[in-house]
Amino acid sequence: MSPTVLAQMQQLGGRIDQVEGQSLADDLQAITFDTVLYRRPTDTPWATAAEAEPIAGLNEVVEAHRALLTTDLVAFYQRVADHFYRLTEAPQGQVFYRPSLFTPFRPGTADYAEWNDYFTDSDEVDLSPVFEVVSDPAPDFIYLAHSYGFPDTYFLCLSDPNPANPTVFSTDHEEFFASITNEGPLENFWQRFMSKEELLTRLRERLAQ
Repeated sequence: MSPTVLAQMQQLGGRIDQVEGQSLADDLQAITFDTVLYRRPTDTPWATAAEAEPIAGLNEVVEAHRALLTTDLVAFYQRVADHFYRLTEAPQGQVFYRPSLFTPFRPGTADYAEWNDYFTDSDEVDLSPVFEVVSDPAPDFIYLAHSYGFPDTYFLCLSDPNPANPTVFSTDHEEFFASITNEGPLENFWQRFMSKEELLTRLRERLAQ
């Protein structure tokens, strides 16, 4: 992967020190996150209490620690950051970075045994968005991330022609590989998420109003 992509992942909380540049699959699986990821808001700005929060539940957390605003600002912002930027399963619209191989076309693998018939004999599967980017007719995939929302699964092809900045695709368990969306380059994908520092900047601006 490109240095830009790695830097983006690090800024979002990824640990990249084990990346050796051997292969796309190895690099992605060598990166770990001790936090979940949150999408950057794209709708109404968070300017009043009635408008959408950058992260679900943020207003509630702010109110729970509001007393610290007048006694210990550092502790206040740390409490907010610690509440959200951790490996929490609480449904707050987060995305989980969980890279793992998915090999439905590779004979001898467990995925092949379980999924090959679905991919080769089912009329439901539609890989045409993948084949518009990747020429490999039987690619290995790697899951990139999962989400509580729709779509709930993001993946890459390991035979992507641009391994430095591969294309991200999405699908959902309701239409698993029957409906696939091209989400654009990996670099653009990471730009959709807020770092911890960005959230705290948004919060400071909100509280200063």
